[in-house]
Amino acid sequence: QVQLQESGPGLVKPSQMLSLTCTVSGGSITTSYYAWSWIRQPPGKGLEWMGAIAYDGSTYYSPSLKSRTSISRDRSKNQFSRQLSSLTPEDEAVYYCAGGGGGSWYGEYEYWGQGTQVTVSS
Repeated sequence: QVQLQESGPGLVKPSQMLSLTCTVSGGSITTSYYAWSWIRQPPGKGLEWMGAIAYDGSTYYSPSLKSRTSISRDRSKNQFSRQLSSLTPEDEAVYYCAGGGGGSWYGEYEYWGQGTQVTVSS
């Protein structure tokens, strides 16, 4: 019953910032022990975990992206968002939000969004 929906721009210019929002319905992002992640999949490549925000607001980031990404939440809207700065063509990918409890802490996500295509181009 829990559903996730990504939203944000589909086209971003290099060096600009990408802001994506994940809206969660059917459940609360503050549900105890739940974790919510951002994952991306570049063309022809596998899934890459980018970061996560836990039920208590704690954030976790991939070391390779920590310097230019952040995750926040809006409890009133039951949303969590990600900002990725200094975009390059290598950041072009399908971006997903995913999460839930239990295995979501280990990459075995209980709920997935449908994903949103982000193109980085001048």
